Amino acid sequence: MKNTTMTTLGIAACAALLTLTPATAKVSPAVEVIKADTPAPKPSPTDGQAKVQIAILLDTSGSMSGLIEQTKTQLWKIVNTFIDAKQNGQVPYVEVALYEYGKSSLSKEEHWIKRIQPLTRDLDEISKQLFNLRTNGGQEYCGAVIQRATEDLKWDPSSKVYKAIFIAGNEAFTQGPINATESVKSAIAKGVIVNTIHCGSEHAGISGGWKNGAMLADGKFLTIDHNRAVVHIEAPQDAEIVKLNAELNKTYLAYGRIGASKKRDQVAQDANAAAKPESGAAVQRAVSKGSANYHNTSWDLVDACKEKSFDVTKIKAKELPKEMRGMNPEQCKAYVDRKAKERAAIQAKILALNTKRNAYVTQKRKEMAQKDGVKTLDEVVASTVRAQAEKKGYAFKK
Repeated sequence: MKNTTMTTLGIAACAALLTLTPATAKVSPAVEVIKADTPAPKPSPTDGQAKVQIAILLDTSGSMSGLIEQTKTQLWKIVNTFIDAKQNGQVPYVEVALYEYGKSSLSKEEHWIKRIQPLTRDLDEISKQLFNLRTNGGQEYCGAVIQRATEDLKWDPSSKVYKAIFIAGNEAFTQGPINATESVKSAIAKGVIVNTIHCGSEHAGISGGWKNGAMLADGKFLTIDHNRAVVHIEAPQDAEIVKLNAELNKTYLAYGRIGASKKRDQVAQDANAAAKPESGAAVQRAVSKGSANYHNTSWDLVDACKEKSFDVTKIKAKELPKEMRGMNPEQCKAYVDRKAKERAAIQAKILALNTKRNAYVTQKRKEMAQKDGVKTLDEVVASTVRAQAEKKGYAFKK
């Protein structure tokens, strides 16, 4: 944003540290409880399953409130691009990272950049952080934030993985102390495509270096109206999809130290999506939850049991959901299996309804095609992701 005053902030949020105590040392009861918790399994792709890694870099300077609004309501639509995608016959394992840059309350020493989330499958946390974003004046350094995302994130080295950065903003792409040309070249050298999204006119984007930046990293130059309301087409299937989402929530079995709070987060993000009915976010979120891309091994027993390293019969009673604490190990396993089957059935219904919904919406869009051709964030990202992933061998349903 032009003519703004730069101030300072702290650095990115730090993760909580857990200090392990030697077995011979005396520890307090509180520490013993933490130490006794069963470690959550780390989600990992199955053999031969490729990953999709997308980093979203958002300008959060004063003029970008519209961009934030579009992103937080349309995250689910972007993720849903991969619901029907397959590589080598398998649905890809999707990870999303989130950065903000250009806000004057961020750190000058960090070039006004903050990594909000590393590459993660925790989509509820990404949504939560998006809804917490606020804007104010600052300096937007595209080269610096691209360099940071390229170097910080754990990009998969495989050439089969679709890896992409989407950076959105409205000031000159080339401004700042870090050379933007060198940053995008470094990204593509790692196999990370850089797509640039200029929030404004195509002419301004080209003259500001956004198009050239994309071309240097095999990416696509895109323009959007970040202040335009996202167009949601209501379909006959919407009400049933949202209703099924409520049933889906009943299949989640929170365990461990963070289980209860993460389940509350799940409900809170449902509410955030529902509070934006004009955007269709509630429907898109429900569809995401109906897919394999919504995965919560760190707090949900059903998802955790999909990991080979996890055994529900080894979980201590105090770490289980209340309704399972009186069960023996065999009963616990049977209960989780039953919930898994219930979830699979509900998810299948959601995805079947979504197939019909997509057909309906496609026809309606043809009938009401916007004459000016100006698009919103969800439209340009979804179409770009699809086209670029196809070049990596991903097949999408037509």
